[in-house]
Amino acid sequence: MEINEQVEKILTYGDCCDHCLGRFFGKRSHGLSDDERGRGLRIARALALNQPYERFSGTCWICGNFFDAVPEWAQKVVAAMEGFEYSTFLVGCRVPPLVAENEEMVWSDLSLGEPEPFKSEVNREVGKAVSALTGKTVDFKRPDITALLDPATGMVDIQISSILFYGRYQKFERGIPQTHWNCRACKGAGCEKCNYTGKQYLDSVEELIGRPVIEAFDAEDAVLHGAGREDIDARCVGTGRPFILEVIAPRKRTMDLAALESEINRTAEGRVSVALSHWSDRADVETLKSSKAHKKYRILVEVEGQVSAGELANALKTLKGVTIQQRTPMRVAHRRADKVRERKVLDVEYVGEQDGKFVLEVLGEAGLYIKELISGDQGRTIPSLAEILQRSAHVTSLDVVQVEGPKEGD
Repeated sequence: MEINEQVEKILTYGDCCDHCLGRFFGKRSHGLSDDERGRGLRIARALALNQPYERFSGTCWICGNFFDAVPEWAQKVVAAMEGFEYSTFLVGCRVPPLVAENEEMVWSDLSLGEPEPFKSEVNREVGKAVSALTGKTVDFKRPDITALLDPATGMVDIQISSILFYGRYQKFERGIPQTHWNCRACKGAGCEKCNYTGKQYLDSVEELIGRPVIEAFDAEDAVLHGAGREDIDARCVGTGRPFILEVIAPRKRTMDLAALESEINRTAEGRVSVALSHWSDRADVETLKSSKAHKKYRILVEVEGQVSAGELANALKTLKGVTIQQRTPMRVAHRRADKVRERKVLDVEYVGEQDGKFVLEVLGEAGLYIKELISGDQGRTIPSLAEILQRSAHVTSLDVVQVEGPKEGD
């Protein structure tokens, strides 16, 4: 079917604006806007019919003359983004169902193979107008801020891209969880048991790091993504644990990491310390979460009865290099699937005594349950130090002293 014939058929549905007319052939030519393309098609039709060319002046049955209001929409976007620091932006659009139905009906009826959707032109044209007003750049992949237009309501919603940075934290105080826990009784609503805080624990590593960050970025929240997690009663010292902090909906985006590090360490002094290394992105979070890093622990072990250092050393030799069968520990069975996991003890050694207890260092594969490696967890971990010694043994304190980050080890 010739283009003029297709244009005639399109116009039998009702008169449409140059934008919508040109968009039906949007992918057939380059270097023209849909508006210019539609005007050219209307002129070509007039010439073919030997009729005078008349500019479109009615109401478009497809878009309702949306594109006449592009300058007003651009002003709305700029107003909605006011107060946010950003260098790049993107415009999106919630297409009214009737508009989508109208144009898709024509595409289907006339078998048009190269149209451009209403949404694409809206995003592009409003984006160009916003860029002209602000001097900011459109970024299709990682915009700092996204403006979502809703033609049905006349509203603009703003979505702020998170800022992420990478570092390592040390936790010096036992009894602090890695992340915020809602109160088990009220699920965060606030009740007598949690003193109406909504929290199971008053503080977490996430909150101790996040509070000064939220203030510095004027953000809504901060979420910690860790390379694994230590138990609440464990410290994390030595090289610290790799983490990425995600800053949610920041109004400010320009920040000096060294100054931020100093402020976090000042406000969390004696409890948590951080070393921040670089800005990060969403892909790094996936890498961090999926990495199976080895971890080294220093533990204080109490053994029932009299056991010599030589006896203990021989028992540890039996564990070194062994693959351990661990059924989900009883202490976490209420929140984790009950299954048997295989994890290897890469190294274990006796390094001294403290207060009548043995100090051991254990290097294990990610996911190795250290407390159960010692106690046996009533036979759920095989082999264990308690099984080898044929006497009760348990961990009285545990410190994480080394956690490999992504690409830092095999």
